[in-house]
Formats: sequence, structure tokens, C-alpha cells
Amino acid sequence: MDDRLLLGIGSADSQTQHRVTQYFEELKQSAGGWQLCLNALATNSYAGNDHVRFFCFQVIEHYLKTGYANASSIEQQCIREFLKSWIQGLNGAVEEKSFILNKAAQLFVFVCLSDYPCRWPTLFHELNDTLRLGSSSVDMYLRILQAIDDEVADREINHGTPELQRNTLIKDTMRQECITTLVDAWYQILLNYETLKPALVCACLKVVGAYVSWIDIGLVANDRFVPVFLRFMTQPLLRESTCDCIHEIISKGMDPIAKTKLIESFASVLNSAGILSVELQEDDGDYLAKLARLINGMGLQLTVCWQKLVKSHGAKGAAQVTFEALESKVPFMLKFLGSEDDDVSGTISPFAHDYITLLKQLLPLDDKHRAIVQEILYVIIRKMKYDSSFNFDSGGEEEAMFQEYRKELRVIYNNLGALDSELLLRVVSEVFTQTVTRWQVAEFQDVEVAITLLYQLAEALPASNSQHFTGDLVKVSILQEMMKLLMTSGVSCYQHPSVSLQFFETVIRYEKFFSLHPQFIPDVLMAFNDSRGLWNPSAHVRSRASYLFSRFVKSVNKVHLQPYLESMLGSLQGLLVLHTPYNGIKQQLSPEDQQFLYETASILIVQSQFPPQKKQELMRKLLMPIVTKFDELLQLLMTEADEGRQMACAISLTQAMGYASRTSKGFSSQQTVKLNDCTEVYTDMLKVFLGALGVPVQRPILHQGVRQFLHRMVVCLDASILPFIPIAMENLLKYADMRQMHDFIPFINQVVQKFKADIVPFLQQVFMPIVSTIFQVLELSVDERDQVTQNDRKMLPRGYFSFINALLTNDVAQVLSNQSSQNLHQVLMTVIRGAVDIPDPVGQKTCFSILRKMVELWGDKNQFNGFEDFMYKNIVPACFLAPLKPTFDLSDGQTVIALNESAACIKGIHEKQFIQYLQTTYLMTINISPPVAREFCQALHSNNKIFQNYFKAFILQAKS
Repeated sequence: MDDRLLLGIGSADSQTQHRVTQYFEELKQSAGGWQLCLNALATNSYAGNDHVRFFCFQVIEHYLKTGYANASSIEQQCIREFLKSWIQGLNGAVEEKSFILNKAAQLFVFVCLSDYPCRWPTLFHELNDTLRLGSSSVDMYLRILQAIDDEVADREINHGTPELQRNTLIKDTMRQECITTLVDAWYQILLNYETLKPALVCACLKVVGAYVSWIDIGLVANDRFVPVFLRFMTQPLLRESTCDCIHEIISKGMDPIAKTKLIESFASVLNSAGILSVELQEDDGDYLAKLARLINGMGLQLTVCWQKLVKSHGAKGAAQVTFEALESKVPFMLKFLGSEDDDVSGTISPFAHDYITLLKQLLPLDDKHRAIVQEILYVIIRKMKYDSSFNFDSGGEEEAMFQEYRKELRVIYNNLGALDSELLLRVVSEVFTQTVTRWQVAEFQDVEVAITLLYQLAEALPASNSQHFTGDLVKVSILQEMMKLLMTSGVSCYQHPSVSLQFFETVIRYEKFFSLHPQFIPDVLMAFNDSRGLWNPSAHVRSRASYLFSRFVKSVNKVHLQPYLESMLGSLQGLLVLHTPYNGIKQQLSPEDQQFLYETASILIVQSQFPPQKKQELMRKLLMPIVTKFDELLQLLMTEADEGRQMACAISLTQAMGYASRTSKGFSSQQTVKLNDCTEVYTDMLKVFLGALGVPVQRPILHQGVRQFLHRMVVCLDASILPFIPIAMENLLKYADMRQMHDFIPFINQVVQKFKADIVPFLQQVFMPIVSTIFQVLELSVDERDQVTQNDRKMLPRGYFSFINALLTNDVAQVLSNQSSQNLHQVLMTVIRGAVDIPDPVGQKTCFSILRKMVELWGDKNQFNGFEDFMYKNIVPACFLAPLKPTFDLSDGQTVIALNESAACIKGIHEKQFIQYLQTTYLMTINISPPVAREFCQALHSNNKIFQNYFKAFILQAKS
């Protein structure tokens, strides 16, 4: 061992640490490395240096994994002797670190897997003999047993057939040869260390719980162990581990009748000892959670037993016994479900859930079970309430955990609705009415949960297409009365963010109510537009209200909004202030929230009953502040020297363009920009915004904003945008980098798709400049460590191919065919290289799609001068060469799609009468025999699906 080098282990110096790590890797790979490490550990050469010792264990572990099984018997015996001596030397003055002990336990596991029972049949008897050496050996003994169980019995680990057969042999041999001795040893450990070392008793209980799943239950669930468990349940240091152990015992796979008896025997002794009647006020929440888990396990197991027995012929009596056993656990479930500690309550919620599911099979419910269901419901309602200390503004981990817990409660609530909708409606109506009618003197928790119960009814009692106010007259009547009370009680004025938020959420959930009762719409509008909603002191409420207000405006009949339209726009104006680095105003809403409001304002204007001229006037009033501020900011940006303020200014400009873009979403195919006389409003803005493309600083940010606006204008302005396309494209292409070029292509594709033939003359002029710019950008040197730019380099060719594809699929192929023959050939060859040489299946699929469409358009003789020759020399070879490349991975789904597109291309060529060329010429050049070539050409006559499958098999055979 290189002692001088090992002094550097744990060093903060990365180079030294790297050399040490490399040294140990070399030891792993060397033939005698494990022996050096074994000797170092056996002679205690590095006592006190746990890092070196840990690395030594790792080297030995590597040997056990890779070389031990085929080693000589002498080497194997050497390993076994080392392990025995190591565990015997544990009881010295120095206590080993836990990570060293766990690593040593793993070595025992690897040897056990390899040597037991054949080469080391006495392994477990020898382990038992070490127990007399002292507590450290006992600790190691338990770690080894736990590690062995983790490997051979843990069902969550996926093993192959050989490993499963090996594990079965180990367990079978242990059950036959030594498990009784092991169980006796566990019993002695529990007795001997009960007071001396409780931690060892806890570890032993964990081992018992682990092994009980695959050993005879009678070895543990008997008159010897149970009194010990019972005694441990009264000892604070042992009771949590004992709960877990008993839980594992009752969870063992068994016959349902025997399982019921086992659970009842444990429940009886625990109840008789008063353990299940523990007061929930006890300070030890961890113990109560463990006890709740035990009762939860009893409930779940009994439920499964009952379900099996009711399906079993002739087991009616046994099923009744099991059901009565289950029913006797329900009071405990209710008690723990109602615990003030949410961890305790949440632990037993699966029992409550499964019990409700079971009751669905007993419908109609009798009075006893309806009373239980009602009690569960009241517990759920109480537990859903927020604690007074809950932080609604900046919640942490505790708040997040409660929200998750609340989700579990909502699931139970919804299941109660499916079980007994009448009871749920009655209780919720009572709680809601009692609370909301006295909201002025109620705690916020009570008010919030009352509104939440109404909100949650939509999920508990679902209706098709959210038609909650049609159908069942009783349900409709109760819901309508609660909604009327929600609107007339004034509860929306309760000054707490949770209440305000839940009020608005409920209004939106039951938005169809306002179609039936439009008289309440003004109250909702007022609530949204004052301190309850958009002007609420809580930023979270303001943010959510901006979205919900947009939802509300979209959902209600605009006729009902008309009288309030201008006043609403006026109240919104104060919230639509553009964020800038210069105004120093504390913003009420984030830019994302403001986008919702701009869209909402636009919807109000466009969907109003005003004449088009009035709509134009209102839209200008909405957008002119943006344009004015944009001009000011653009001038400031041109003179600003500080880069940080430049960026802030550019972001504000982009936000301004984003707001203008968002207003265009208020228009539709029925209410177009043109019909509403707003074309000039947007073209005037476009003239202003295009000025940002000439700014030499912060180009990426500004160009992104302009592109976003142009995308929307292509959709909304129709032909009115065409005069602006040339100047926009010229500036977007100027000095474009990889990212800007990649983002430009979707815009040009959108223009092609929208305007088709109308844009052909312009496209013919700019086509080659666009292509040249793309390839100039691709030739720029890129830092290999810059992953973002590297990804852009990969994505840009995809974008380029999508551009060529867009020309072919939108009936503007003449943009290509009218190029000079030299330019067209260059472009076509880029497509061929993309199909064959670029290992990107998404791009390859697009390239083959392009080639297939070209064949369809120009494949006939004399259709396109020179294309027939190009097809022979380039397209046909590409369809074969690409799939035959080593990088063409046919186990990848995207690659298979590319292959199918290649097959379609070949079929397209076949349909153009080039089958003779394939059979007699090309297939011969790639060493395809004449019989296979004939077979291939015959396959071309089949349908697309059959040929795709044939072509895949053909390529696989050729590659093999």
C-alpha cells in the first residue's frame, strides 16, 4: 500500500483526492489488490483512518462481486476467515463507525450469496457463536442479518431468474437448518439487552419484523414473544420499534381466517393492557404515529381478509367474524383520525379510505353505519381547518406538508360523497349555513373551510360538463341556496387571504350559477375589482384573482357585463401600469398577472355590444399607454450605458409587446380585428415595435418580444401584415446568432402556412439569403462546454429542414423550383446530408418527408429538368445508406418513424416507375443478391404498413 499517497485521503485538494481515488481504482483492477487491502484490515494497519479502511472494504467488495465466485478454494477460505476474525475483534475499546459496520455487513452478504449453503453451510451457526463476544458483535450480527434479508427477501428489488432461484435456495435452507436457532438468539437478545442497550433491542425487533414475512409465524407469534412485545410497549425507548415489529407480523401473507385470528389476538392483548386506549394528548407524537400505523395496518389487513372471504364459497360465517373484528377497530380509527397531530391523523387515513370503500358494498347503509360515516365526515371537516399559525404569504415545509395532508382528506371527503350523497349534502349545508350566516364573529379557519366544503362538492358529487345546476332537484336546490347565501351574506368581505381566495375559487367553479342568476354578476365584478380581489393586500390573492377574473369574464354572457364595461376598464387601468426600471412604482401585479388583465380587458371590449368605432376607441385607450411608454423606453435604452439597466429596460420593452400581443387574444374567428375596426390600432403599434429591431444592444431580448408580437399579428391581421414582413425579416436575420436563427424559423414557417401563394414572390427573393444565413451561423465556432449553444446547434438543422418542408406542404414548392439550378442543387444536397449524415432521427424523418414530397411533385419524367437524375444518384441511395448507418438505432421509437418515412419515400419512387432501376442496378451496388432484390421489389407492391415492416426486417438483416 502506498502509505504516503494515502495520507492525502480526505484532502481538500481535488488533485490529491483524484490521485487517491485513482490509486484505489487501480487496486480494484489489479489481481492482488484485494489481498493488500485484506491484510491492511486484518493487521489493523490503518487504525484511526476510517477513510482508508472504507476504501479497503470497497476494494474487497469489488473482488467479491467480480472474482470471488471463480476464485480458488484457498482464496475463498481466506476471505471467510478474515470475516470471522473481523467480527470477533469488534469488542475492543474503539467503537466502529456505522458506515464501516454497514460496509462490512455487505461483505458478509456477498459471501453468503456465493457460499451458502454449499461452501459455507455453518455460516449462521458461526454467526450465532459470535453473540457471546459482546454487544459490538451483537450489533454486527444484526446488521448482517438485516442486510441478508434486504438482498434475498426484499420484493421491491427486481431480480432475474438465477438470482430468484439462489435466494429461494438460501431461504429454504435457512428455514430447514438454522432459523429456529436464529429465533432463539433473537429472543435472548431482546431479554439480555432490554435495559443495557435498548438500541440493540430496536435493531433486533427490526430483524424479527423483516424475517417474519418468510419464516413460520408460529416461531414469533407465540406465548414466548408476545409477553415480551407487550412489556416493550410500555417502555418509551422500545415501543416505537415494537409497534413496527407487530405491524410486520400482522402484515404477513396468510390465510384470511388465520390472519383474522392473529390480528385479534394482538388487538386483544394490546387493548387489555390499555395500550390502544392511549390518550392522544401524549407528548410523544412519534409513538402515536407508530401506534396509528399499527391500527391502520390491522384495519387494512382485515379489510383484505373480509374481501377474500365474502368471495369464498361457504365462508359466510368466517366473513362475518372478520367484519366484526374490523368494526371493532373503527373507534380507534376515528380517534386517531381526529388527532390534533396531522402526522398521526394522516397515518391512519388509508384505513378510513378503505373502510368507506368497503361500506359501498353494504348499501343501503343502516343507521349505525350512517352514524359512523357522519362522524368521519365531521372529523374530516375539523381536520381540514388551517392552524392559526399557518403562513399564507410565504409557506415553508410545514405548510406544504399540511396542503398534502389536506389533499388526502379531500379524497376521503369525495369518497363519502360517493357513499352517501344525501348525508354529505345535508351536513355540508348545515355547516355552511351556520358558519356563513355568522361570518362576522367566526374564526377565519371556520369560514374558509365552510366555503371549501361547498367548493369541494363539485368533485364529491360530480356532474357532466360541470352542469351542477341541472338534474337531481334536491342537490340542485341545496347548491343554489348555498351559492345564493355565499353571494348575499357578505362573506366575501372577510379580511383574510384564505377566505378571499376560496370565495373567488368557488365563484369560478360554479360559474354556471350566474347564467341562472345574473343578478349576482355585479356583486362578483365589484368583489374582483376592489380590495377583496385585484386590490387585495395579499400578493397571492391579487395574482390568483387576475387569472380567475379572466376566467369569469370569459364564462358569463357578455350582455350582463355591458352596463359595467367602461367602469371596469377604468378600474383596471391602474393595474395596467408597465413595469420599468425608472418609474419606481411598487407594482400590484406581476407581468404574468398583468397579461391576464390585458386579455380580459380586450375580451370585454371585443365582446361588447358597442359599434366598431367605439371598440376601436376603447382599444386605443387601452393600448396607447403601452405605445407611449414603449417610445420613451426605446429612447432611454439607446442612451443607457449601464448594462444592468439596459437589460431591465429591454425586459420592460418586451413585456410591453407581450401585453399588446395578449390583447389580440380577445378576438376570434367571429369577432376579427378587421370586423371590429381595430386593424389600424395594431398596425400602428407594429410600426413602433419594429423600431426595436434596429437597437444594437440587448438584441436577443428585444427580438424575442418582436417575434412574439409578429406571431400574433400573422394570426390576427391577415393580409394587413404583409407590407411589414420584409422589413421584419430583414432585421431579424441581420447579425442573428444560433438561438435567434432557431427562433426565427417558426415565424417564417407560420408566414408560409398562412399566406401560401400570396407570399411566393417575396419568398423567392429571400429564400437563399435565409438559407445562407442559417449555414453561416452553423459554421460559427462554439465553446464545447456551452451546453445551451451546443443544443441550439443541434436544433437549428431541424428548424432548417422544417422550413423546406413547410414550402413543400403549403403549395409553394415553386419557391424552390424557381431558384437557380446551382442553388437548388445545393439545397437538395443539404437535405440528402441531413437524411444520411446527421444522427438525429427527428431531423432525418423530416428530410425523408421532404424527399418523398419532392418525388411526388417532380418524380415524373420531364416534370422537372434534372430531378430524375438526382433521384437515381442521391435519393435512392439515401433511403438505404441512412438506415444502414451504425448510428441508426432501430430500438429507438423516433428512429423507427424516420425509417418508415424512408420506406414511404422508396414506395413513392416505385410508384414513379423506377422499379427496374432498383432491381437491376442500385440494389446490386449494395451487395443485395438477385433473389433478395426480386423479393424486395415484390414487397414494394404491398400496402404501406406491410412494406414498412418488410423494410425494417430487410435493414436489420442487412446490418447483421
